[in-house]
Order: sequence, then C-alpha cells, then structure tokens
Amino acid sequence: MSFRAVLAGCGAMSKGWLKAIAETPALRDRITIVGLNDINPDAAHRLAAEFGLSRAAVESDLDALLNGTRPDLLFDVVIPGARHDVVATALEHGCHVLSEKPMATSLADARALVALAAKAGKTHAVVQNRRYIAGARRIRGLIDSGALGELTALHADFFIGAHFGGFRDVMQNVLLLDMAIHTFDAARFMSGRDALAVYCLESNPRGSWYQHGAAANAIFELAGDATFTYRGSWAAEGANTSWESQWRIIGTRGTLLWDGLDGFAAHVVAGDEGFHRPLADLAVPEPADAGQTRGHASVIADFLRAIETGTPPETVGSDNINSLAMVFAAIESARTRQRVTIAA
Repeated sequence: MSFRAVLAGCGAMSKGWLKAIAETPALRDRITIVGLNDINPDAAHRLAAEFGLSRAAVESDLDALLNGTRPDLLFDVVIPGARHDVVATALEHGCHVLSEKPMATSLADARALVALAAKAGKTHAVVQNRRYIAGARRIRGLIDSGALGELTALHADFFIGAHFGGFRDVMQNVLLLDMAIHTFDAARFMSGRDALAVYCLESNPRGSWYQHGAAANAIFELAGDATFTYRGSWAAEGANTSWESQWRIIGTRGTLLWDGLDGFAAHVVAGDEGFHRPLADLAVPEPADAGQTRGHASVIADFLRAIETGTPPETVGSDNINSLAMVFAAIESARTRQRVTIAA
C-alpha cells in the first residue's frame, strides 16, 4: 500500500523524519511527499532542495495545501504551540496524522485531538522515537521475563548542557514539556505501568541560558506499587549523560543498570546468606524484533502498519496522552508544591 503525505513544519527536526524515510526502503518505496507546509516558504523550498522533493507543492496555507494535494497522511513537525490547529485541520481533511511530541500543549487540547481522531475514524499517533531503540526494547524484555523478580522501582538521571537557541530558550517548563516526556514515556513503556501521582520540584539553575524550568526532580507513583524517579537538567555542564538518560531498574530479585547507550549491567541474588547476598550476572536479552529499534523509521513503519491493519499503533494518541498527563501533573505539582494525582 502506498501513501501520499504532506509534511507540516520544515525546520531542523523535519530532516530526521525525511532522512528516516529516504534511508529505509520499506518507507521510501511507499511514501511520496506531495506537499511541504511552513509559515516560512523559504524553509520549505530549502528542505525540498536538500531532499530532492522538487515535485512537492510548497504552501504556507495548510488548508489550501491539503485541498490541492489530497494526501493520505500528514507528518506534523510544527512547534508545539501550532500543533493543535495543524492536527485538527489535517483530521478534518481526512488525513491520518503522525505528530512530533508533545502531542499538545495542554491536556484539554490533547483530549480534543483524541476525540477528533476518533470522530474522523483516522489514526493519530505521536513520535515517541526513544522507545523504538534497542536499549528500551531489551529492558522491556528483561522486565517481562520476570528475571529481576517483581518490579519495584525505576530511576532515571538526565543531565545535559544543551544549547539549542530558538523557541526552547523562551519556553515555560522547557525541560518537563519538551524533553522529559521522552523519559516519562520510556518509563511507562519499559515498566508496562501508568503513573498514578507525582511530586515534582522544578527550578531554573543559576547560570541557566533558558528562560524557565531547565531542571526538575520528580517522584512518580506507578500502578502495581512501584516508583519512578526522575532527576534532570538541560543546564548541567561538565558531565553529560546520554540523551536516553542513565537508568537503575530494581526488582525483588536484582537490579539492572543502563547507561542509555550500549552499557548494561544486571545482577540477581544468587544465595540466601551473608550481609550482602551473593550475586550472579544476568544477561540482558537482545530485542525480540530488530525492526522495532530504528527510531523514527520504526515509529513511521508502525504508523503505516496500523493504518493498513486497522489496529492502533503503539504510540496512538489515546494511549500516549498518559505520558503527556505525567508531564502536566509534574508541572502542576511544581507550581503548587503539592502531590498531584494523574488522570489523562
């Protein structure tokens, strides 16, 4: 099955999407980019030239572009503040929509988009590409195997001195809203559990080059009597973690450490005597399906499969809203200095 697609938002992030399509035969041979939309037509023309999309229509008016090209899909890579209107317009035109994260800038907008997608009978999903990497899949497999025993806690550290420039520099709650959702969504995916409540402290450290909220510390209560803690900063120079965070995952039988890259160390208790019980190494299984470890390409492939089969994609909006709810609950907790229950 082949698909006609419009890409909305032709900034730097759109290149990752187009590169994934161009470098993946199973996507390249099935997706034709028929239109590019951006409030800055020059950006769209530059993108078209870079990726050989000379036949794609370029239009700053999304409604006019969709009328003229009649695509099956819309790839939404616009800034978060424009997301609701772009997705709503695409759904009204009968497009399936795959959005950059976060899926909305408020839970009310997110709920509205979920409702619009259901009403239109179209697939609406979110690019949570960081669950589509080998490390996350391997950890999910290990937890599901029961080798660590019953899951009791996940702890993630994210510390990077990231100098983006642009809209992030002036965003409110920049770390929680623009980045932490990746880690929150990974915690949901790896644990297989939703968050029930959170307490969060947000700050903007001295020396921060962001306007607001470059750091946060959050404690989440998860379903099944488990805990997820997050410590993060986008204004922490000198010892960057990976973009996937550094993880400690604890079960009743042992612990898994992951550096967010290729480094794993897992041990389980191997005896019942001694102040510190003896430990045995535990192998972390390889991903069950390598096709689910290719980031953007895997997300897009899952999106197409969902459209073809009529089954929800893994990151369908009606589920991914639970990750977004973690973000907004953390922001509310930081604002009120209170524990906040989480409801999508």
